[in-house]
Amino acid sequence: MSIREDFEKREKKFMSSFGCLSAECCGRMRTEEPNHIRTVFQRDRDRILYSNAFRRLKHKTQVFLSPLGDQYRTRLTHTLEVAQIARTIARAMRLNEDLAEAIAMGHDLGHPPFGHSGEKALQEIYSREFSHQQQSLRVVDKLEKNGRGLNLTLEVRDGILKHSKGYGKIMPDDPEQLAFTVEGRIVRIADIMAYLNHDFDDAIRSRVIQKDQVPEECTAILGHTHSQRATSMIRDLIFQTKEVNGQLQLNMSEAVFSAMTRLRKFLYENVYRSHTVHREFIKAKKILIELYSFFLDNGDMLDRELGVMEMDQCHGPDDSRERIVCDFIASMTDQYALELYSKLFFPSPVV
Repeated sequence: MSIREDFEKREKKFMSSFGCLSAECCGRMRTEEPNHIRTVFQRDRDRILYSNAFRRLKHKTQVFLSPLGDQYRTRLTHTLEVAQIARTIARAMRLNEDLAEAIAMGHDLGHPPFGHSGEKALQEIYSREFSHQQQSLRVVDKLEKNGRGLNLTLEVRDGILKHSKGYGKIMPDDPEQLAFTVEGRIVRIADIMAYLNHDFDDAIRSRVIQKDQVPEECTAILGHTHSQRATSMIRDLIFQTKEVNGQLQLNMSEAVFSAMTRLRKFLYENVYRSHTVHREFIKAKKILIELYSFFLDNGDMLDRELGVMEMDQCHGPDDSRERIVCDFIASMTDQYALELYSKLFFPSPVV
């Protein structure tokens, strides 16, 4: 018996009936031979971890554009915090930790540079239907490994696609918006828990808001520190979740859920849409729009830059120029976009 098979046997003994057993995975887009050591979801997590797109997350904005302080979150640190929260919840509920972690690690791979201003820019210039969750799925299906993709399991791909719905409900009523695994649904909530906590911290650190501005309801129920807030949310979800009609129904108490909703609304009104943040994102959006227009008209330059990004073999004859440029823009880091913009549009000094 292989190490993987032994672990799969142990999963059946300790995992809840609501968990997704590795041995009962729905499969991949392309069939592969099983690994002797790792389960399918462990392999998915590792493929994501070693991908180019994952490494680029370290230079992508979470909320604050190109922050100077080392303590500010990036898209990478956000991803790691989501993965930690998701694993904690999955372990407590005796679900598949590896599946939850794999989804969390891949959930933002397709996020454009400059946070949500990058997403808005591509919605304006490429397609109103563009979303970072769909782009994340495109990254793992097509753009990685010279067009071969990572060939992830259906469970992980589904969780990545359905991890977010913008400013939609924390727990949607429409089952079509939910992942078909409980682990995927946990990642959606873990994502919100993570950004509510760390965006709050970063907003205070940057002095966009002051502590005394935060609604009393939020601090009284969730706590005053990052640790207290995270513990309150995670514990409440774990202990309020119940079996309903043979299904595991993720749930939260009215008090904690109301405080989370209120804090989310507060952050949208006072941080994400604040003058300080919005002013910089308007500039960032302009950069991406001009880069998009330039590369539509300059195919040779596009080919060269795609080679630099190791994306020169990712597209086929059915991909339009617009689609290729969109993929290129979405894959950029903030740093790359700023340097490229400067090289293309700023005058060079005469030596």
